Amino acid sequence: MSSEPGNLKKRVADTLKWNVIDRVSSQVLYAVTGIVLANVLSPADFGLVGVILIFQAFGSLFVDSGFASALIQRKTVTDDDYSTVFWFNMGVATLVYIILWFLSPAIAGWFGDGRLTLLSRVMLLSFIVNASSIVQVNRLTKQMNVRPVAMSNLAGLAAGAVVGIWSALEGHGAWALVWQTLTLGSVKSVSLWLTQKWTPALICSRSILRGFFKVGAGVMTTSFLNTVFQYVYNFFIGLRAGLVPLGFFTQADKWSKMGVMSLSQVLTSSFLPLLSGVSDQKERFVRMIAKTHRFTCYLAFPALGLLIVLATPIFHTLFREKWDESIPLFQILLIRGIFTVLSLLYSNYLLAQGKTRLLVWAETVRDVTALGAIGIMFPFIGDGLRDIEWLLWGQAGATFISWAITLAMVVRISGRSVISFFTDALPYLILTLLGILAVSHLLPMPWHPVVICLAGAILFAVIYFGVNFVASSKIQKDLFDYLRGKPLDDVQV
Repeated sequence: MSSEPGNLKKRVADTLKWNVIDRVSSQVLYAVTGIVLANVLSPADFGLVGVILIFQAFGSLFVDSGFASALIQRKTVTDDDYSTVFWFNMGVATLVYIILWFLSPAIAGWFGDGRLTLLSRVMLLSFIVNASSIVQVNRLTKQMNVRPVAMSNLAGLAAGAVVGIWSALEGHGAWALVWQTLTLGSVKSVSLWLTQKWTPALICSRSILRGFFKVGAGVMTTSFLNTVFQYVYNFFIGLRAGLVPLGFFTQADKWSKMGVMSLSQVLTSSFLPLLSGVSDQKERFVRMIAKTHRFTCYLAFPALGLLIVLATPIFHTLFREKWDESIPLFQILLIRGIFTVLSLLYSNYLLAQGKTRLLVWAETVRDVTALGAIGIMFPFIGDGLRDIEWLLWGQAGATFISWAITLAMVVRISGRSVISFFTDALPYLILTLLGILAVSHLLPMPWHPVVICLAGAILFAVIYFGVNFVASSKIQKDLFDYLRGKPLDDVQV
């Protein structure tokens, strides 16, 4: 038993390493593909697929029903548990697809474009494809064996990139995005099934499903509210402003999420199994909260801050001036993303303790606030992007409220004070603001956008890492020790 803490630290270090490899390499492939497609396809093409993504997101919630998180949260999981959840996922995915197949003409009618009927019927096949790999990914995550997941993601993204780019260059328009989505999911699923020995038994137990329902229902409700919050804007923008403004919004949303969700997924996948493993050890759990919170602030603040200040030269480097209307939307979404990353981290603290009802309350308050902002602004929404900016500021405000409420909940379960959480974050916030201020003086320079991006990134890095080095930052030392092959220390804070 004495070696258990060391083994745990090694496992979480390996998990974090492969999550980082997965996210970085995946985002590189995703970014390259997205850049090519954004330069070839039109805003209307992205608007069409943006409509389908709304229904895909909500349907995916019912497919999983929160059971994947329930499997992660449970300390001991049997093969019957995995098999039951697998068959449940596949059955619900098939049912959801059939329902949406019949609703496709109505969807096309709502948004005024008949092409949506066939596009949605084909693209939404991804429900069934993606459902087939949920349990496989879950089992590997539970085992903290992320390498096969990373490799399958890379294979799917590479295949999807080839198919999507070829289709776009051949002039297939929005269909390029559809074929990219289906190829990605299919190759990922096939890769996992070919490389893993596990196969589901012919069992789907009601009693097992009921056992997962308590945690699963809470997670699903939280996910449902979160999806409402994420996609309600797509719905209203497409319905009210039209497919072209929706296309500009979806580009801003996609590129902002690339940064925000990459950070969140790396930290969530790495920290949740670890936090769950020490959830019954009060002192150690609280120390892990402090450590992971500081680590997240150290990474998230500079990463998102640098993207905000360099948004214009980044877009001009990647797309020239084609997507300039997306830049202010992108910046607002990144500001919101800072609170999203922290809120998701805090949600992990609650989920590790099985406090799913608290998560539902936090999400409910945020969504009520967001819907209230939409209700106020909806009568004034036209086809102007300035109206969309105001909607997104409302979304950012709602995320801030959710963050504050979730923080209060974590304070209650952990015993850490609010001041301690602010103390964790303040040094990294101040350094990030100093970096933004310095880099902003480079923006008016008559240089090529690439030069501004490189100079800005170097200047920001010198300020941020340099001051942390001079101040002997423990978190920065831990990070560089880890990059040199040493495991992250989960005890010292």
